[in-house]
Amino acid sequence: MVFLTVGMFWLLTWRERRAPRDAAARNMVQGWVARQKATANRWVTAAAIAAGGTTLLMGGLHWLRVWNP
Repeated sequence: MVFLTVGMFWLLTWRERRAPRDAAARNMVQGWVARQKATANRWVTAAAIAAGGTTLLMGGLHWLRVWNP
């Protein structure tokens, strides 16, 4: 799950860098606290996606075992 979390973090970072922003947001310089909040938000989002994906995978494997004796 750690590897999935790190992978999701990288994908979210890549997506944010590629996402088109408006001119005002592009010209605004973020402070240190704002950057730390954005990074923490990205890690929490990545962990939530990884946990949900792991839960779905393990649940699916469980039900495959239940249906196929």
